[in-house]
Amino acid sequence: MIDNEEYFNEDLVDNLLDEDEITTDTGELYEHFRMVVDSGQGSVRIDKFLFERMPNSSRNRIQKAAEAGSIYVNGTPVKSSYKVRPNDVITLMLGCPKHDNTIVAEDIPLNVVYEDNEIMVINKPAGLVVHPGAGNFHGTLINAIAWHLRDLKNFDPNDPAVGLVHRIDKDTSGLLLIAKTPDAKTNLGKQFFNKTTHRSYVALVWGNFTENGGRVEGNIGRDPKDRLRMKVFSPNSGIGKPAVTHYKVLERFGYTTLIECVLETGRTHQIRAHMKHIGHPLFGDERYGGTEILRGQRSSTYKAYIQNCFKLCNRQALHAKTLGFVHPNTGEQMDFTSELPNDLANVIEKWRNYINGKQELS
Repeated sequence: MIDNEEYFNEDLVDNLLDEDEITTDTGELYEHFRMVVDSGQGSVRIDKFLFERMPNSSRNRIQKAAEAGSIYVNGTPVKSSYKVRPNDVITLMLGCPKHDNTIVAEDIPLNVVYEDNEIMVINKPAGLVVHPGAGNFHGTLINAIAWHLRDLKNFDPNDPAVGLVHRIDKDTSGLLLIAKTPDAKTNLGKQFFNKTTHRSYVALVWGNFTENGGRVEGNIGRDPKDRLRMKVFSPNSGIGKPAVTHYKVLERFGYTTLIECVLETGRTHQIRAHMKHIGHPLFGDERYGGTEILRGQRSSTYKAYIQNCFKLCNRQALHAKTLGFVHPNTGEQMDFTSELPNDLANVIEKWRNYINGKQELS
């Protein structure tokens, strides 16, 4: 049996369906698979074994994964020549093939937080699409990276062996990691897959939590009633992919709450879908109910206040604040923090002033 666990569905897909980057699952930077060898299986090379069971993958692609140390048997990396044994547990990380669209370098400013010969960390503004796709072939982060690294030898922005290691939505701001070499990409991909990296987000959500923190667990899959939105399903439903989000209350503003979210997994719209699922949609997140408050029976004064808040932060109030990983070459622990952008900081301050009695609902 083969389980396909896409690597960061929030993260890297080519075939985008809309501005929020909901996608098909065919263009990930990496695809992850897990399978258990049948008890009656005879001895056969692992590359042949996998090729026969994975019709969408070439044998060469599988062999390259083995060369990169991305095929594991019972937790140990193996080469293509390894002979499978009954009940072996195989996990593998396959680099995805090149996409169809040619990426053109475009002179778009980048906020580079850190850069060396192997990696680059950037602070993405809200409103910038990460990757070219349907309706967004130009003016994306990938186009900007292609321009920034245009003089780097052997860097091909059209090659998924280099480039973005993970992704965030168009209207989410914050830190992103870029690999400048194939070795760095493979190393960092393994860190994300093994969940040894650290990423935290700051979000402004609707409602007041009774607790100071918690854990949301629920599979995330495409909403059958709206293909541009994700939905949370029971962990035992067999629908969607497992997802876990941890959250901690930072500040309470009565009508809204500022929280920190830490991801165990990285699914498409994970924080947005999980927060809606527990009744606390992100402030300003129209797709997940974060603007529905204006439709209710509210006073005109209150509605005017909320509309003014939306004008300050005209997007989902979500920011990728911290990023931690081990440098793929030096082995050094790398930790980065990004300050809140002005739009999010301003709307938080408006709510803070309200709860402290410094500002009325206006």
